[in-house]
Amino acid sequence: MIPNDLTKFAEKKFGQNFLKDNHYIDKIIQSMSNENLRVAEIGPGLGDLTKALVKARSVTAFEVDKRLCEYLAATFQDAIHAGVLELRCGDVLEHWESGNLLSESYHLIANLPYYIATNIILKAFKDEQCQSILVMVQKEVAQKFVAKPGEKAFSALSVLAQSVGEAKICFEVEPKAFIPPPNVTSAVLLIKKNCSREDEIFEMFLRIAFGQPRKKLSKNLESTFPKTLVAIAFDTLKVDSNLRPHQVATSTYHHLYNVLKDNLDERKSSQRKPKARKP
Repeated sequence: MIPNDLTKFAEKKFGQNFLKDNHYIDKIIQSMSNENLRVAEIGPGLGDLTKALVKARSVTAFEVDKRLCEYLAATFQDAIHAGVLELRCGDVLEHWESGNLLSESYHLIANLPYYIATNIILKAFKDEQCQSILVMVQKEVAQKFVAKPGEKAFSALSVLAQSVGEAKICFEVEPKAFIPPPNVTSAVLLIKKNCSREDEIFEMFLRIAFGQPRKKLSKNLESTFPKTLVAIAFDTLKVDSNLRPHQVATSTYHHLYNVLKDNLDERKSSQRKPKARKP
């Protein structure tokens, strides 16, 4: 049973903020891709967005909260029996362990808890069945995914987003649209994928490159790679060694990575090797 006071029902451990403003729900539906694929909805909550989704598409919804699973199963029993909605209870990351969230091509739509949002989006980047990502996230997080080289918000997330497709902010959502209202402004982020990319070594490389954003990129890289190797890479690719990480284009990061990755491969391999026991 869902109480009238939703502020008492929302679980802090799940980062629950229920979107209850139909104006924004309609805008999310309007922002969906026109391609008629199944929708994977993460965190349906009380089902306000789900009600609109099942009118347009077939939906597989993933809900971690057992209380909400019971509520959704009762509320959407007709849609479930009709095969329009499939409800999966449990942690969506456990469903994702096989590599693909669904066995067919799909669009990801979610009002994500802020603490897990980035991890979910990065999972979707690697999922070859995921064709687009339409998610509600904290505004500052959305800005990192859509930032262009030269902008202060440009980050490793920007590079990864540009490596798999095109990202844009559809619109912002004010706190009062939620129950309970979060302490930050939200934004609906759309990423249309043109490929999938799973490369842990490249992600490691980007963490090093953006490790200290105010430092020069060359200095950040020299914290891991031999100074002479970094100098040769910058000289070969004609990259200004005085540039900060946010000033370097995505294509340049890929070129630098291709020059330096053998060194990272060796480093990762050495970390995996078990230490020899003393005789």
